[in-house]
Amino acid sequence: MTKRRISTLLSVFIWGGGQFFIGKQRWKGLLFFAMQLSFIGIEMMTGYWIEYANGLIKHFKFRLHGGFLTKGIWGFVTLGTKAGARNGDHSTILLINGIITIIIFTIILLIFSLNLKDAYFTGKMMEKQGKCPTFKESLRTLLKKSFPYVVLSPILLLIAFTVIMPIAFSFLTAFTNYNKNHLPPGTLIDWVGFSNFTKLFKVPIWSGTFFSVLIWTVIWTICATFSTYFFGMFQAILLNSKYVKLKSLYRGIMILPWAIPQLISLLVFKNLLNGQFGPIGQLLIELGLADQRVPFLTDPFLAKITIILVNLWMGFPMFMIMIQGILSNIDKELYEAASIDGANGFQIFGKITFPLVYKATAPLVIMNLAGNFNGFGAIYFLTEGGPVNANYQLAGDTDILISWIYKLTLTHQMYDMAAVMCIILFIFIGSVSFWNFRRTQAFKEV
Repeated sequence: MTKRRISTLLSVFIWGGGQFFIGKQRWKGLLFFAMQLSFIGIEMMTGYWIEYANGLIKHFKFRLHGGFLTKGIWGFVTLGTKAGARNGDHSTILLINGIITIIIFTIILLIFSLNLKDAYFTGKMMEKQGKCPTFKESLRTLLKKSFPYVVLSPILLLIAFTVIMPIAFSFLTAFTNYNKNHLPPGTLIDWVGFSNFTKLFKVPIWSGTFFSVLIWTVIWTICATFSTYFFGMFQAILLNSKYVKLKSLYRGIMILPWAIPQLISLLVFKNLLNGQFGPIGQLLIELGLADQRVPFLTDPFLAKITIILVNLWMGFPMFMIMIQGILSNIDKELYEAASIDGANGFQIFGKITFPLVYKATAPLVIMNLAGNFNGFGAIYFLTEGGPVNANYQLAGDTDILISWIYKLTLTHQMYDMAAVMCIILFIFIGSVSFWNFRRTQAFKEV
């Protein structure tokens, strides 16, 4: 049997065994073995395996006697077997512990694979050269070739537990019956497969609400994004004109809506546009432009128009400032050459200005689309998703998907259905954003 095979087999059972015995790399072998012992120690110290081996436990149960890793897998699979606030299983905690266990097992598998790969190449090197690099030489080579991975590994580990774990929990919740009728520890949660997805698309009240809210969400996203983009571009072109005086003053005034915190602006507009005592409605009556107070926020159609206009007021300054900076960097000789060739203002804008501006701003437009698709604040703080629609399932006429999800979770405790829509939301936004990013020139250049 070759040394590479012997080294690999040794490292299968004793991590670092091939490096230690075949390659004479003592420190490297001990390091891998220490990792193996630490993972085994976690399980042994957090469970009752030693007591079970000594015959002190006759009926071993993972629920009561398993260590962190084995109990984590048991909890992930079963989500608990005993309900009750006293000494009962808490299904959500078991699910979280199960996700953590899976992450730890993934790390173990990764280190185990690195151990076997290193053991194989150690044996191969001993066959060809008769010696292996020392631990210091190996460490120096590792830092030289894989320095970014070494530096980023702690960050990746942190991301795994602070980002991936919550996302995984939300994703898995969609496949459970976690709602107000199943709240641990009083009651247990069960795996229900794809029944929540079936409910969303096949039960009329749910499917009707979902598709209506989705259509409005798409309309809102497109209008909110491109209205602010093109109005901001229009303002930037005006500011860039040589005929405009006091540009700094005009720019300072127009940037104020962006400078004011969005929450404050939305609450102010909510009071200004109030259908009962709002000053704007009273002013329209006094000017003779309306016979009665206008229901800006309580009429389904007017409320949607109002939200888009208020968002336009708050959002266009960002694009205005950014596009103005781009316009100031465009070579003026392009405009001079176009004028000499007889191009009018619209032709110059369509052939020179807009293509150059869009090329530079396309990634930001796509990011703005994704942001507006999840534009919770503009909807909730202005109308709270209202007015109420009796034909909708726990949603209002101006609710978008994210505000509907908010109501389902915090108000109605329907975490399972909210998780289903979060998955759909992620797939929709991710697919559209990725497709658009791939089509933009700026993305291709990166």
